[in-house]
Amino acid sequence: MALRKPPSLGRKGFLGRGAAKPGMVTGNEPRDRAPSRPLSFVGSAVFAGQKEKEQQEAIEHIDEVQNEIDRLNEQASEEILKVEQKYNKLRQPFFQKRSELIAKIPNFWVTTFVNHPQVSALLGEEDEEALHYLTRVEVTEFEDIKSGYRIDFYFDENPYFENKVLSKEFHLNESGDPSSKSTEIKWKSGKDLTKRSSQTQNKASRKRQHEEPESFFTWFTDHSDAGADELGEVIKDDIWPNPLQYYLVPDMDDEEGEGEEDDDDDEEEEGLEDIDEEGDEDEGEEDEDDDEGEEGEEDEGEDD
Repeated sequence: MALRKPPSLGRKGFLGRGAAKPGMVTGNEPRDRAPSRPLSFVGSAVFAGQKEKEQQEAIEHIDEVQNEIDRLNEQASEEILKVEQKYNKLRQPFFQKRSELIAKIPNFWVTTFVNHPQVSALLGEEDEEALHYLTRVEVTEFEDIKSGYRIDFYFDENPYFENKVLSKEFHLNESGDPSSKSTEIKWKSGKDLTKRSSQTQNKASRKRQHEEPESFFTWFTDHSDAGADELGEVIKDDIWPNPLQYYLVPDMDDEEGEGEEDDDDDEEEEGLEDIDEEGDEDEGEEDEDDDEGEEGEEDEGEDD
């Protein structure tokens, strides 16, 4: 019995019944499909959306935490203000005692102002002369502290103005707007320092060799920017807590003079040392000449 040839495989299995024939449409041919997005792109979009959501949630949580921090800062400010009010009252007797002691030192306040770098820059020669009559300075913070303060300057009888006390006050209203007011200075005839020429050369001052600044006393009439009054803040926050540190500042000119004297002494000492060295050299040369003369005499004696 002859062997049969095994059937060949077609698209749907063995050729034969139901097998696809060449050219026959079966409905299984590949169809045209719309291009799909790569899986990596879809995954990136989903990941980016998740990250954006996480960031938004983090921002909301940060805002909540920041509100808590702000609340604590406000509470701390209130507590600090209460402590400051308490100790401001406790300091008053010591300020009074200090003022009584300062009154025993002539020219304490003018020296303090002249030695302070920022205040000194505002003082002209005549300002210094007028401030020699300044006997006392007082800084008073209002009871609640945050609403403002007042600076009082007490003067002896002087040739410049009639006032015994010059004051300037700084206020902060409920809306937070700053303002200031001050004593009107009653200048004596021809002594108004605020009207002098700003071009007057200051030749007598030890510390300033330039054009005269605007008078220190114009500060009492300047209310243009009470919230940024530099002189008032310097006096209240820097000078008033410890004026002695500026009164005791050493005079720079004296230090320079001492330095120059030291230099002169050093030069004199060096000059004396040079003279001594030259003298020693001359003596050495004379000794050598004497030795040579003695040797010459000995040689002559031997010849004889």
